[in-house]
Amino acid sequence: MGLGQQFRQQLAAKALKRQLERVGDDISGVTPVVHEALRSSPSGLRSPANGSVDYEALRRFDTMPGYQQVAIMRQMREQLHIESPFFRVHEGNAGATTRIGEKTYVNFANYNYLGLSGSPVVLARAKAAIDQYGTSASASRMVAGERPIHGELERALAKLYEVDDCVVFVSGHATNVTVIGSLFGPSDLIVHDSLSHNSVIQGAILSGAKRLPFPHNDWAALDELLTRVRGNYQRVLITIEGLYSMDGDIPDLARFIEIKRRHAAFLMVDEAHSLGVLGETGKGVREHFGVDGRDVDIWMGTLSKTLSGCGGFIAGAQTLIDILRHLAPGFMYSVGLAPALAAASLASLECMQSEPQRVTQLRERGQQFLKEARRVGLNTGTSAGYAVIPVITGSSLKAVQWSNALFEQGINAQPIFYPAVEEKLARLRFFICSTHTSEHIRVVIDALERIAGG
Repeated sequence: MGLGQQFRQQLAAKALKRQLERVGDDISGVTPVVHEALRSSPSGLRSPANGSVDYEALRRFDTMPGYQQVAIMRQMREQLHIESPFFRVHEGNAGATTRIGEKTYVNFANYNYLGLSGSPVVLARAKAAIDQYGTSASASRMVAGERPIHGELERALAKLYEVDDCVVFVSGHATNVTVIGSLFGPSDLIVHDSLSHNSVIQGAILSGAKRLPFPHNDWAALDELLTRVRGNYQRVLITIEGLYSMDGDIPDLARFIEIKRRHAAFLMVDEAHSLGVLGETGKGVREHFGVDGRDVDIWMGTLSKTLSGCGGFIAGAQTLIDILRHLAPGFMYSVGLAPALAAASLASLECMQSEPQRVTQLRERGQQFLKEARRVGLNTGTSAGYAVIPVITGSSLKAVQWSNALFEQGINAQPIFYPAVEEKLARLRFFICSTHTSEHIRVVIDALERIAGG
């Protein structure tokens, strides 16, 4: 390790130690201070003696900023004697309950919203697809050819959204990255909700387009922004989510449609968390608001949550899908979706449509959680009570401590803290499934009330 690298780590460690001594139980501000220490200290790649570049240090991973952040966070956890709540090993199908370390937990840390992952019907269809097509598509669909199940799934999704066509990708994150990155360019503008998923941000960066965020769910601010800058760009993309995965709130979709029309922009709606959750029959945010599928230019969704597979999809006009099938790098140069995953997602979609009681049950459990949490004085932010409900602790330390305290009582719920959210908005995040019972909800609310009061 070079002298500069040692200096960086010592400086960050001293900053951490000073903050820990000062704040006690509340680590508000600790992480920002550590990050600032890492940013402002010398690069560690030049010798203090002669100023020459230390190329040997440059080829080591431990000199990379990312590793230094990981090391500092690990040090913080060790000094505060906090057990990491992440990367726990689940020993079976994770739904409303799960097995971890040979113990059963009530589980609020998964997106199996309608309980279809592990459903006998879905499992049977996936197994049949393996028997018929094998476990892999082996190459891109353009090169290795199609399997019937790919087209069946895409046609079913297009029909669900009442649009021309659909294309599926092997990764939900990569769907946003490759679609945004390939459709737009340096002369264009991408405006996105300030709480948009990382995949949207990465896609915008890849595109080379100008990227501007607007305040969360604030359609009026978006309108004002586009009034000022629309004339400076050729194409404009507006991206929002159907149900925001961090806060559990919903956009006023009709307003955003009106704005995109007035400013001649494209509108992309990410339905990762709203498909199967919103609407009387789970058709998502468009059913929730009674919107025609063609009023949105790009419908994006994932196959891994309600549809219990893996991957993502884009549904929309035939011209859009033609471009993506032939030119999107994440489709052209990537292996096709495994047939078993396509079969599982198609079976899940059919189950969602034939068993609307699952959607009803999910809505009832979500509303029960929201009502009971507010009754005992928990801060649930702006959540609408549909599947995603935060309990805001206001401190990263509290978020981790509460998560671990719940785990000790047989409840699995994950913390979210800085830098994923502002320190004052650190939280536990609860994902509700249709298979949760009223008793599951009562148990966790009672536990949270005790922990918060303690």
